[in-house]
Amino acid sequence: MTSARPLSPWDFPPGHPGTALLTGATPQFALSTDPRFSFCLQVPRRHTPDGPPRPLVVVVHGTGRRSQALRDAFADFAERHDCVVLAPLFPAGIDGPDDVDGYKLLSPAGYRADTLLLAMAEEAAARWHIRTDRFHLHGFSGGGQFAHRFACLHPGRLASLSVGAPGRVTPFDPATPWPRGTADAKRLFGYEAAPARLREVPVQFVIGADDTRTEELAPGDEAPTAHRLARLRALRANWHDHGIASRLDTVPGTGHDHFAVLPAVRDFLAECVDDRGGRRQGRCSTGP
Repeated sequence: MTSARPLSPWDFPPGHPGTALLTGATPQFALSTDPRFSFCLQVPRRHTPDGPPRPLVVVVHGTGRRSQALRDAFADFAERHDCVVLAPLFPAGIDGPDDVDGYKLLSPAGYRADTLLLAMAEEAAARWHIRTDRFHLHGFSGGGQFAHRFACLHPGRLASLSVGAPGRVTPFDPATPWPRGTADAKRLFGYEAAPARLREVPVQFVIGADDTRTEELAPGDEAPTAHRLARLRALRANWHDHGIASRLDTVPGTGHDHFAVLPAVRDFLAECVDDRGGRRQGRCSTGP
């Protein structure tokens, strides 16, 4: 064992405490290139360096930043589907003392939340046997904002995408500036918004059927009375107009509750993760 690379679970003899730290629920790891940001993982107990790299599932927190609780909600999923789950943490207060939204917008004027996530995936790949050229991405509320904007800029990095109940949305609109459109994406981020490349990615939109309150929503181009369900449907319609197929799962009897919609998310991701090529055009890619 040397410091040439991070230690992996198989670097330790059976029963060594290091194995327990690097499988199951891991500690929070600082991102080496910017330790203000960190990530934790759920790694199957049977994880080995043998065979093809395991799928990577990224689950992104909302404004409350419950990243470890979100990771824990995928513990059984990781074991059952032999995949690694990574939960990033984008702390509040990075772009100023009252900043809670920067990561959702990918923070074009400050830190780059999209490239930070890509760096986290690469650092994880140095320690665990995972595939990072394309991974599965889910986010809800603030995480749903991050997830669909990340997909606009990095569609080629996604094996599947699950977008849950974003309070503000960025449609493909070449006439309107970011984040209400995609006119200046190239100038801000160095990437063109590329709807055509999303057409091969399985996409889920997911929300509680009762997620219709508007009191806490930030103003945007949407009508003041437009609730999250209406905004999600409008985003899906915009993507459909650009040839992007998707499924919409509305969870009955549920409001704005991330953990209540996770069964629908896990069902979608299970179909996509179990298709190790990540390109299956089946139930995981289209829906009602």
